[in-house]
Amino acid sequence: MDEEYDVIILGTGLTECMLSGILAVEGKKVLHIDRNDFYGGECASVNLAQLYQRFRNGAEPPKELGRDRDYLIDLIPKFLMTGEGLIKVLVYTNVVRYLEFSAIATSMVYNGGKIYKVPSTSGEATMSPLVGMLQKFKARSFFEFLQKWQQGEITPAQKSDLDNKTMSELYDQYSLNEDTQEFIGHAMALYLDEKYKKQPARATCERVIMYASSAARALEDNRSSPYIYPQYGLGDLPQAFARLSAVYAGTFMLDTPVDEIVRDDKGVFVGVRSGEQTARAKQVIGDPSYFRNEVRKTDRVIRAICILRSPIPKADADSAQIILPQRQIGREHDIYVTCLSSQQKICPQGFYVASISTIAETSGDPKEEIAAGLKLLGPIEQIFVSVSDVYEPVADGTADNVFISRSYDATSHFETVYEDVKDMYRRITGKDLVLQKRPEAAGDATA
Repeated sequence: MDEEYDVIILGTGLTECMLSGILAVEGKKVLHIDRNDFYGGECASVNLAQLYQRFRNGAEPPKELGRDRDYLIDLIPKFLMTGEGLIKVLVYTNVVRYLEFSAIATSMVYNGGKIYKVPSTSGEATMSPLVGMLQKFKARSFFEFLQKWQQGEITPAQKSDLDNKTMSELYDQYSLNEDTQEFIGHAMALYLDEKYKKQPARATCERVIMYASSAARALEDNRSSPYIYPQYGLGDLPQAFARLSAVYAGTFMLDTPVDEIVRDDKGVFVGVRSGEQTARAKQVIGDPSYFRNEVRKTDRVIRAICILRSPIPKADADSAQIILPQRQIGREHDIYVTCLSSQQKICPQGFYVASISTIAETSGDPKEEIAAGLKLLGPIEQIFVSVSDVYEPVADGTADNVFISRSYDATSHFETVYEDVKDMYRRITGKDLVLQKRPEAAGDATA
């Protein structure tokens, strides 16, 4: 450990492991440390005993739940869309070779006390009961505009106009009412609150296009939702990127305490001390848990993991995502519900694992805040509820060479993680992340 590196990375969450793999491929000498004896950090996948250790003080799981080793339960459940940034990184780095994916059967949205399938095409969108009869032609005009954009048929001036126009103004331009806005902004663009309406319209349009292209690809593959999921749990994602980093000579040290972030007399990072040993490097990257004095709390996230004996009623599927838009349930933030089964190899046959997440809005009972989501699940065999703080760095890291990732938010997709990776990469290297097919490394074929 007593040697010089280009970068030291603390924590093996997905953000950190993605950056580890990308930087190692680019020729950086990487040392990757985690105080835990497992990969994934806060986004690990745990077995049943580990789940009970974490939430029930190590109590023995009931025997009727089946074998401990048959469970791989995500602490932070998320799905992937085939068109999102993380998938592009997986493909371009060839990390996808280490993973096997399963399709999520359905994507649904809560409206008027019922759940409806989210349309997979613009044509389905204008036929959906989620869009009112008088709104269908107006919505069609909006989707036709996005289709032209996707096909490269709009001018640079039109794109530039979307940087100067808020999403609220774009909605007004097409005379889209609140119901249609809710469908577009929450079921397709996947925003968890209404703040996006005050932001430039381009970002929302790009999100809707990404959803539509993911849905179109799903139809080509005879899938009914744009979401996919890595078999055996999300914990395989950071491990796959760690494997890539190791192929390119990255060094990994698990179960290694971090006793001190060493700085020079100007406060600039110079190394990491563990016990009597100090590893030196030009830069350090890490999750917020390693830098408690250099982050600020922005939110609290409620998460509930529920073990069921039957699929979600009315969803009619062994796996699903259900979005409960905030306006439908009298909240400021959406509630996300996910459900997985033995089809994804994360639990025994005959069981289902549903997860609920949202931003905490009160200091009261978290179960009350997610009651609308719990009501959709039917009978619950076991429930594990947590409330976690969400942190972001107070500085961008360029002054002291300390680059801190953001905590995982309440959304059920990875686009915000990818955005954080791109932002951190830009600050770390001074250039934009450009995805290129990586060269084969020595020993890669047998990694």
